[in-house]
Amino acid sequence: MSDASTGAANPHLAQYAAKGLKGRILSGVQPTGNLHLGNYLGAIRNFARLQGDYECLYCVVDLHAITQPQDPKQLAAQTREIAAAFLAAGVDGQKQIIFAQSTVPEHAQLAWIFNCVARVGWMNRMTQFKEKAGKDRENASLGLYAYPALMAADILIYKATHVPVGEDQKQHLELTRDIAIKFNNDFAAPDFFPVTEPLIFGAATRVMSLRDGTKKMSKSDASDYSRINLTDDADAIAQKIRRAKTDPLPMPETPDDAEKRPDADNLLGIYAALADREKDDIVGEFAGRQFSEFKAELTELAVAKLGPIGAEMQRLMKDPGHVDAVLRDGAQRARALAGPILDDVYKTVGFLKP
Repeated sequence: MSDASTGAANPHLAQYAAKGLKGRILSGVQPTGNLHLGNYLGAIRNFARLQGDYECLYCVVDLHAITQPQDPKQLAAQTREIAAAFLAAGVDGQKQIIFAQSTVPEHAQLAWIFNCVARVGWMNRMTQFKEKAGKDRENASLGLYAYPALMAADILIYKATHVPVGEDQKQHLELTRDIAIKFNNDFAAPDFFPVTEPLIFGAATRVMSLRDGTKKMSKSDASDYSRINLTDDADAIAQKIRRAKTDPLPMPETPDDAEKRPDADNLLGIYAALADREKDDIVGEFAGRQFSEFKAELTELAVAKLGPIGAEMQRLMKDPGHVDAVLRDGAQRARALAGPILDDVYKTVGFLKP
């Protein structure tokens, strides 16, 4: 993991250094259901790992979810599922803040101000809108177009100093930084908002489908055998790995050989990520061996790592009252941080106090 910021460059870090921390993190996950191995390795696993070094706020971004049609009952259930995943993965709900985005109205209030700070030209460059809207852009919701400004508000309503980012979020963090700088300049308020820094976790683990190593693992794939869900039990994990697509050759001999064989390369990458080892080391360990031997060891590793998380998620999802209590407590604590910052924003902008 690299940390691009320094205390000298970011005056907002001083208060955290005094507490022995590196800063404040905000990150969120959309409540889209069917969390899978890719979600875990790409984001949720890191949430638990960061909490020793940072003050952490983790939200279920339900406001972002409704930029596209949602079933209300399913949205509520999936919000609890994401919160359960945070807890099952090891995030301490008492020390860190876990909440649903919609329960902290300051997010939406700051987003409107940022809608007036951000420029249309900036929004037009956001590639995710183009991808999600597709050819039918005229039918896309205004929320889908404007949601990068809400994402900036999610981060800056807490003056978060750092955000964990993957490849698909780098552009939105750049927009957040641009909005912070423009707000500070427009209102002659130097350093009001921090210029939030990215946290990048080495080489990203791009988890591909177990049925097609050229396609990203996705909850929308028709085949449940294409993915390992976080709620899968040991038997389901083992069955999916046994049925994962391979080719007729033995295991790759070299990293270059692995890259030419996407199904093998995907399984090697999953093993390396779960074992917290370099993929090249895993290639060397299994070079020339039969796929059946490798799959047996991958199954044992995956069950050991993911089985307890799935079991805890299942337990928590059967106790919605506990999950809701964690979310309520998190919302209260989040609002205690966000409220004074929004008050300062309103004063800076020139709004009268009620």
